[in-house]
Amino acid sequence: MSPGPRAVRLPPLLPLLLCLLLCVLPVAGCGGRPPAAGAERDVRRAVADWSRVPPERLAGIPLEDWAYEVRSVRLDGVRALVRAELRYRLAGYDPAPDGSAREVELAGDGGTWRVLADRPAPGAPRQLWDQGPVSVVRGAHALVLGGAGQDAETLRGIAAEADRAVPAASAAWPRPWAGRVVVLVPGSLERMAELLGRPADAYRGLGAVTTGRVGGGPAPADRVVVNPQGYAELSAAGRRIVLTHEVTHVATRAATSATTPLWLSEGFADWAAYRGGDTTPGQGAPALAREVRQGRLPGELPPDGAFAFGGEPEALARAYEGAWLACRLIAGRWGDAALVALYERAGREPLETALREALGTDPAGLLTAWREALASELRRPPERVR
Repeated sequence: MSPGPRAVRLPPLLPLLLCLLLCVLPVAGCGGRPPAAGAERDVRRAVADWSRVPPERLAGIPLEDWAYEVRSVRLDGVRALVRAELRYRLAGYDPAPDGSAREVELAGDGGTWRVLADRPAPGAPRQLWDQGPVSVVRGAHALVLGGAGQDAETLRGIAAEADRAVPAASAAWPRPWAGRVVVLVPGSLERMAELLGRPADAYRGLGAVTTGRVGGGPAPADRVVVNPQGYAELSAAGRRIVLTHEVTHVATRAATSATTPLWLSEGFADWAAYRGGDTTPGQGAPALAREVRQGRLPGELPPDGAFAFGGEPEALARAYEGAWLACRLIAGRWGDAALVALYERAGREPLETALREALGTDPAGLLTAWREALASELRRPPERVR
């Protein structure tokens, strides 16, 4: 008969050793914390301390609320890579903080972390100061920030033109808006493309573009970004028209939404830019006039896709010209106030409803009136500009 089961007793020190072993592992209940957690805390603190004051190279730019909001930390021994969102405001211009995705690299030494590099996060556009020193010129209504390579005379000229553009935009858009604008002037077309995160060819030949989010609510002020090459090739009148067009986009941004047709938003901006001048339809719409004189009247108002950057230049020109003449027609037949009311309604209602309420017509009626105006105004050769 086999003996029954026996209790086995552990040596006195073994339970203590097991307890000590468990307490050095990252499990709850032993009062310890993983070393990586403490390092991440230190990295976050180092980024916060480092970012508390903007770098000296940004002296002169009216920055407020400058802060890096850490999104993630990746540790690799004595190195750390931080993904963060830079938040800042330009005092007197931005009603809400702007944002920029950043990547911050740090090195650790004995528990102390220091920042080695700060750059745009992969895939994020660069900031003007990532391209080198920034020059600052203040106008009455404009803040002009020039990138590396820009000369003071050019920046002062752009500030003066922007100061003229703001009152012109306000006269065309008699609704509340900030009445001031930020203009970025990078050193080259390629550096402009870096700021906007698109290929340089998308902006070749353009004088300037406007960035910003459409719709109401608190949002950072738009930035007018000048293409230094395209802008330099413009006449004095062309520079006035381009900057007034872009500033008008800033003025109307809160009333613009995804439902606003591009022919209306782009046409309104051009109408504001040409308003009060003596440019005739034939002078201001030469590409469209060539088509009309050859018997090719457009069958529809310019669709949104016709305004895409980088397309065929003549087609793009016809889209902008047709949009301008549509808004010019509306202001001439129904009045400036009716055009403004249409713009406001089109940002919150279907276009058919907006046309009926603001103008008392429908899309077919507007299209017929527009085509008749094109045929009447563009079939005769344009007068020579004196």
